[in-house]
Amino acid sequence: MSRVDLKIVLLGSEYVGKTSLLERYVYDRFRGCVPYQNTIGAAFAAKQVESKGKAFVIGIWDTAGSERYEAMSRIYYRGAKAAIVCYDIGSRPSWDRAKFWISELRGYEETCKIYLVGTKLDTIQENNASRQIDLQHVQRYSDGIQARYIETSSKTGENVAELFQMIADDYMECPENAKQVEETISLNAKEKRSSCCVGAL
Repeated sequence: MSRVDLKIVLLGSEYVGKTSLLERYVYDRFRGCVPYQNTIGAAFAAKQVESKGKAFVIGIWDTAGSERYEAMSRIYYRGAKAAIVCYDIGSRPSWDRAKFWISELRGYEETCKIYLVGTKLDTIQENNASRQIDLQHVQRYSDGIQARYIETSSKTGENVAELFQMIADDYMECPENAKQVEETISLNAKEKRSSCCVGAL
């Protein structure tokens, strides 16, 4: 998986669950009570997805949420086709930071498609009183910035695969992107045939 067809960046404040989201999707695991170390700079993972009958590779950059790494995070979302901007459903400060990141992103990557993601859905299902940001308000905000909105739980896996499939499907809706994926598939096939021929010699 040396080539990445679709670059995705994860943005949001500390402790909103960005790393948990990535690990649930890529490795299908959740650490539970085991504490995560804060991401420094960015972590990276890649996974093959399928959309519109075509298989291609998405690369996911999990950026640091700490404010002291803001400038560094900008390096990683350059050239991103999709941004997953996370906030904790039970944390208003994380919602405010999500809006900050969206504003930042719009200033640097105007064409990057935004996916606003409310994390830790399982905590709300267990205790509805812990929801800090009104759902209708979030949906209106998402519509206003032309973003897609979804709520996820890395603990249960709810809507995690659906989020990334949505991103892959949206990416393939663009004819230019679909053409690029086709070209990559064709190039990979040629390289594979060439490798087989060299091996046969």
